[in-house]
Amino acid sequence: MKTHPKMIIGLNGIIQGGVSVKDFSKVTQINEDDSEDILNNFINNDIGTLKDNFYYFEDGDKLKIAIILLQNGFPLDEISIALDWRDFEGLTAEILSSKNFAVIKNLMLTKPRVEIDVVGIRLGIAILIDCKHWKRYNSSSLTSAVQKQIERTKQYVTKTSGSMAIPVIVTLYQDKIDFIDKVPIVPIFQFSSFIDEFYGNIDQMKTIETD
Repeated sequence: MKTHPKMIIGLNGIIQGGVSVKDFSKVTQINEDDSEDILNNFINNDIGTLKDNFYYFEDGDKLKIAIILLQNGFPLDEISIALDWRDFEGLTAEILSSKNFAVIKNLMLTKPRVEIDVVGIRLGIAILIDCKHWKRYNSSSLTSAVQKQIERTKQYVTKTSGSMAIPVIVTLYQDKIDFIDKVPIVPIFQFSSFIDEFYGNIDQMKTIETD
């Protein structure tokens, strides 16, 4: 894909349904000439369709563009900000998939009913991820999120015989990888390298296994 320096801003203009160049320009604050270049670039790469001067996008197209931008060296943290929470979960899942993990999104468990945003499984170990697309958070809100994810992980292990699982929180805004109760808090821009080093660092993390 021919990339444009304003493409990250352009992600905000990728909405389901039809959008004209003028609409796209208004939403993104990108001038109409650049807007048209960016939109046509998407179409030329089989993202979206053009009909009667309207550009139509489907659910998932925004994520496809974000992944292409990542592959072209655009900053992951800036891309993540332009994604909503569904896209954010999708990006997390896509990174796991690219590392040869089997991936389940929005896994629902019952009794009690809980949802796990993203599960990645490889070499017999499951990573259970809670994606926090928060603009701001403090240590108490993160501690609460960690405790809830530990409980979800225990429930997953109880219902999945012979399993070993590790709870993880992935955040949008964070300077570095941190730990609360041995649960990693990973900023999205470091998630790829975290996964690369995951198996060498398991002994530092909370692991939950079937009794």
